Amino acid sequence: MKNTIQKTINESVSVKQLLLNDDVTLSKIETVAKKMIDSYKEGHKTMFAGNGGSAADSQHLAAELVNRFCFDRDGIPALALSTDSSVVTSISNDYGYDVLFSRQIKALGNKGDVFVGISTSGNSENIINAFRVCKEKEIFTVGLTGETGGKMAQECDVCLCVPSKVTARIQESHILIGHIICGLVENALFEKK
Repeated sequence: MKNTIQKTINESVSVKQLLLNDDVTLSKIETVAKKMIDSYKEGHKTMFAGNGGSAADSQHLAAELVNRFCFDRDGIPALALSTDSSVVTSISNDYGYDVLFSRQIKALGNKGDVFVGISTSGNSENIINAFRVCKEKEIFTVGLTGETGGKMAQECDVCLCVPSKVTARIQESHILIGHIICGLVENALFEKK
């Protein structure tokens, strides 16, 4: 059992080491943080969406911004589009799961906002459809995906691909990347007290 635990930790560390040494991805993370900071300074918001574990990651990252991350400060406007069960079930029932997020973005999104779509495969149709609506509404799009980026790589403004094919390792790195971005945004918008 100990060997399995150590092997899993080593795999996680290896993926993060690849991220640490990938200057292109590090530059993309910086680009996303700067875009979010500019968006917030102009009075806009960030929307997050994902399915399953990625829905949980969406909620997690939205909460870090709305409440606090590393220090006490006012809230930063963010929302996860997977949290309202009445909206999720009504859209899925009436129109289908593939338009779950795009319909919400049509209703809630505004030019200048940021949308972060999370999918370990990069092939979630409801995220891809959301990106397409964002383009129409001039909303900046960020994809958090796995190794190849899947179909999402061609649909978003910035695609952050985690160098792994293992869902658990990808999700662990998505939270790391999300935490980095939240910290950069928080530090840029507020002076630490």
